[in-house]
Amino acid sequence: MKQSDIQAVVNEQTESFRSFELGISRELLPLLPVSTSHALVVSGIRRCGKSVLLHQFVRNEIEDVFYFNFADIRLYDFSVNDFVLLDEIVKESGKKILFFDEIQLVKGWEIYVRQKLDQTIRVIITGSNAQMLSIELGTNLTGRHISKELFPFSYKEFCLLNNFDLSRDSYVSYLEKGGFPEYLKTNNKDLLSSLIEDIIYRDIATRYAIRDVKGLKTLCIYLMSVAGNRISPSKLTSVIGVKSPSTVLEYLSHFESSYVINLISKFSYSLKSQMLSEKKVYIVDNGLINVSSISSSKDLGRKFENTIYWNIRKLTKSIWYFADNESECDFVYKMNDAYFAIQVCYELHNDNQEREIKGILSAMKYFNLHEGVIITLDQSDLVIIDSYKIKVIPAFKFEYK
Repeated sequence: MKQSDIQAVVNEQTESFRSFELGISRELLPLLPVSTSHALVVSGIRRCGKSVLLHQFVRNEIEDVFYFNFADIRLYDFSVNDFVLLDEIVKESGKKILFFDEIQLVKGWEIYVRQKLDQTIRVIITGSNAQMLSIELGTNLTGRHISKELFPFSYKEFCLLNNFDLSRDSYVSYLEKGGFPEYLKTNNKDLLSSLIEDIIYRDIATRYAIRDVKGLKTLCIYLMSVAGNRISPSKLTSVIGVKSPSTVLEYLSHFESSYVINLISKFSYSLKSQMLSEKKVYIVDNGLINVSSISSSKDLGRKFENTIYWNIRKLTKSIWYFADNESECDFVYKMNDAYFAIQVCYELHNDNQEREIKGILSAMKYFNLHEGVIITLDQSDLVIIDSYKIKVIPAFKFEYK
């Protein structure tokens, strides 16, 4: 590229960056560190608010920030060699905080970032592809980065944005709308539809040279319809019209790297058994389910479980479902070497309470836990069986730990 072309992009993006709406303060904001020795890397799905979060982070130092977004279509031909030209512009600016959006789009970017860290320049990075970021971070930036993940608005952030109280009604509204910031501000579902299209076509099909875009799209729509269910790659071959389960696994990996889905395994102390177990799938936000699912029902029960999963996922990646021959517990997770068990039930009633209690009790006994939780929409109760205490707590009151 020509330096003048890069400079033109810098000038326009700088004006755009200064005009960002700060919006509500994100829950992740106080957890972001200030460091000149380590790059701060914030990753997450497109349009979940990464750039705005980091704008909030540097708002008191805005005059010293050099902002550059590599997702700009005018930078399509930007290569690692062009960092020499960009660096000249950076030096002329005299700024000491580099803020790079979607830098993983440029192969070899980590070499330049390492150079700037060695010069005690603060570097802040965002990215929407977990796999691409992790590969580069694990080479030239080993021990020189601090990674954080951002997700769409949490329930509390949703309430803060809309001036809602924490209540049953506001929680139902959150289940139905999800937490993508732009959509919540505009109520324009086209924003969510175009987000899915961008991920399928730009982030996956183009990036990985996948010709079967129809298969990708069919799989995406199917996944949106089965949130919280177990899936099998071998069975999905017929759903998307491919011959090999390995192709399905490849597609699933791309959706997971793009933060569209998470897959969790059945708990086992054997890593091999976990890998071979059926996976349960969770979609990053209910808003995407609403615009993509082939299911015509609201299915708030599935959306409820989906939401609870992501609340846990923000705390830890060590999450499984628990199942034995007779029962199942929705989630067991590990934090600070301690295990926790959670059962999710939209409404606990006579027809399902025996099954739900049996499932969480089995998990509690297996992990020797004397306290477990059944999260419901708006019910409160307490069940004590022998020495095991099961609390029934409304989702809008539950504090995760």
